[in-house]
Amino acid sequence: MNSFELYTPTKIIFGKGSEDRTGEELKRIGAGKVLIVYGGGSVVRSGLLERVEKSLDEAGIEHKSFGGVKANPTLAHAEEGVKAACDMKADFILGVGGGSVIDTAKGIAHGAANAGTDLWDIWTQAVPLTCSLPVGAVLTIAAAGSEMSDSAVLTNEDTGMKIGINTEFNRCKIAFMNPELLFTLPKYQLAAGITDIMMHTLERYFITGIQCDLTDEIAEGLLRCVIKNGKAVIEDPNNYDAMAEVMWCSTLSHNNLTECGRGKDFSVHKIGMALSALYDYTHGATLSAVWGAWARYQLDAAPERFAKYARNVFGINEPDDMAAAEAGIKASEDFWVSIGMPINLQDLGDIVPDEDAIKVLSMKATKNDSIKLSRLKPLGAVEVAEIYRMAL
Repeated sequence: MNSFELYTPTKIIFGKGSEDRTGEELKRIGAGKVLIVYGGGSVVRSGLLERVEKSLDEAGIEHKSFGGVKANPTLAHAEEGVKAACDMKADFILGVGGGSVIDTAKGIAHGAANAGTDLWDIWTQAVPLTCSLPVGAVLTIAAAGSEMSDSAVLTNEDTGMKIGINTEFNRCKIAFMNPELLFTLPKYQLAAGITDIMMHTLERYFITGIQCDLTDEIAEGLLRCVIKNGKAVIEDPNNYDAMAEVMWCSTLSHNNLTECGRGKDFSVHKIGMALSALYDYTHGATLSAVWGAWARYQLDAAPERFAKYARNVFGINEPDDMAAAEAGIKASEDFWVSIGMPINLQDLGDIVPDEDAIKVLSMKATKNDSIKLSRLKPLGAVEVAEIYRMAL
């Protein structure tokens, strides 16, 4: 087991009606001027935004709402939020929504605390991030795990780059998690979220040569749990107990718990994020569309690891490692198909990348071939392009 640090300072308030405690809890931690960040109109139509605002009013907390976050959140919109936060002299940023909203809230917090510094320079780490405003979340989607993670992702539409930043300043101070708020989500969004949850742990699991028995047990248990309960919520989105399991899996899958002693490898995320940046595809769907190709490309580098995954997550009873591994990859794809997710680029959307687009995508995924992805076989632009071709 490698040395590691685990820092998870986020207070979780989980359960029915948890969002109604927003005001009292934010007052307790010293918030006085709150910028509420949200996406489209769903939180308005459902009355959630109004309930959160009422809770803040009752606590005597000044607030302003800033909406319009897209599914693939943009730098430009976050910069508008920075101006809104600075104008009201906000001392706390509250995301009411899913991962895109929370990531935007994190970007706004970083920019507002460093007024005058270009947000993209912070995001690309050209300028070190040394301070930020505190961030909280009222979660409406189980997917990104942004409510407890140290990461955030934005897309620079001018350059077509979608990249993330990892920093302890991204850790939310508090998160309110009511599974009932997910009951009205479209099934496609639920399925994409379930896929993202799985991928956050899979990206940490497929690293070899390190003994981490407890971390493996946690990862495999989380994967079994989200597969079982993911099927249940697709069949019945009003199943509170199953939705609660999926929601909690989402948080624990991306708060670094499933990487303790092992680390992480987000190569599939980078391959998928290039697709969503170029074509605006749903994040979770891009991951399931390329994971099978990535896994088959990597298989001969770690057949015993893929076999362990197949046996311990899917219960595949096959003594031969290679046969078990191949069965595990197919079982993963079969699960994603069963919940309505794509498993290749043909199924992903109307635009299927041609050879020129594949070259562009592979360069974006590898930062113009300046980095190598993967902790198994190193993946440069040439290798990533081959994975895209295998995913067609």
